[in-house]
Amino acid sequence: MRVTEGGVEIEAPEQPEAGAGDAVFFNPEQELNRDVTVAVLRAYGERESRAASYLDAMAATGIRGVRAAADGWAVTCCDTDPDAVALCRDNLAANGLEGQTIQRDVNALLHESAYDVVDLDPFGTPIPFVDAAIRGTRDLLCVTATDLAPLCGAHFNAGVRRYGTVPRNTEYHAEMGHRVLLSALVRTAARYDVAARPLLGHATKHYVRTYLELDRGAGVADDVLDSLGFVHHCQHCLRREAEPGLLSHPPERCPNCGEAIQTAGPIWLGRTCDPAFADATRESVTAEFGTADRARDLLETLAAELDRPTHYDQHRLCKRWGRPAGPMDDFLAALRDAGYAASRTHYGGTTFKTDADVTAIRDATASA
Repeated sequence: MRVTEGGVEIEAPEQPEAGAGDAVFFNPEQELNRDVTVAVLRAYGERESRAASYLDAMAATGIRGVRAAADGWAVTCCDTDPDAVALCRDNLAANGLEGQTIQRDVNALLHESAYDVVDLDPFGTPIPFVDAAIRGTRDLLCVTATDLAPLCGAHFNAGVRRYGTVPRNTEYHAEMGHRVLLSALVRTAARYDVAARPLLGHATKHYVRTYLELDRGAGVADDVLDSLGFVHHCQHCLRREAEPGLLSHPPERCPNCGEAIQTAGPIWLGRTCDPAFADATRESVTAEFGTADRARDLLETLAAELDRPTHYDQHRLCKRWGRPAGPMDDFLAALRDAGYAASRTHYGGTTFKTDADVTAIRDATASA
């Protein structure tokens, strides 16, 4: 089938309905992910003018690499599947674009070669590729993870094994997955004296996508580790408390209701997004993007999100309190009128961040 996306046209095999098969994989549902990626590349090119090379590390049809090449990047498409490599070569040529295509295990490639931007978009977890990617990325590492159940704690043992942390399945499960992924990436980078700082990230549908700027040196790597820590969460009253640091000191019982506490960590407690970079990325979204409106809305929300390590769900809170959930705008206005900061989040239509604790939220919004 022929696919037109972001001003380029590629050939992709017809995909089986069940999403499995031997054909080179193409996922049309990831168009938003790819549109935001191109906008990030544009914004990052303005931020770091010497960045020029881009590796599409698991290229498949080469759609990411083709779109990056169309935007002026020196592209390399890598895949272990010879059919995928041939398809990448044909898709670049069909668009009149230059680019290198390599049939290779990307871990081996990244131990031998370095690129300004490396894009990891594997099936499931990216962890088997992260060590090599840190070594082979000069400036910007782009990572997708689609194994949300381990990341958010729904598949607890798999989450512990893969990500070297304790995830917890909470009502902010998508953000938990986002922060577990960042923790693993930051800790892996630090082993090589590399600081990995999130420039942008989002959890959308069934994946987490993050963009990390890399800086080298033991000192800066130590500084980034200061943003790791723990969250102590009460499943009963939904109170939570963040504790920075690499040693956890959880309370024996919830200070609010006396019930048992669950602790997650070490997870990333810092910003998942640089607001200025999110604004620059939003300005880089152009009309040929098929998801332009959605991408702009997402990036606007990301730029406005409060710098807090968890979010709340209004409906979940109101159900726990035994009262109906009113309009979100009124709910957030009530929090602000009470002197608290509050913002919507991209994790869902009824999710929000605030510096108020759960008791203050309940009292401030009693009439909202």
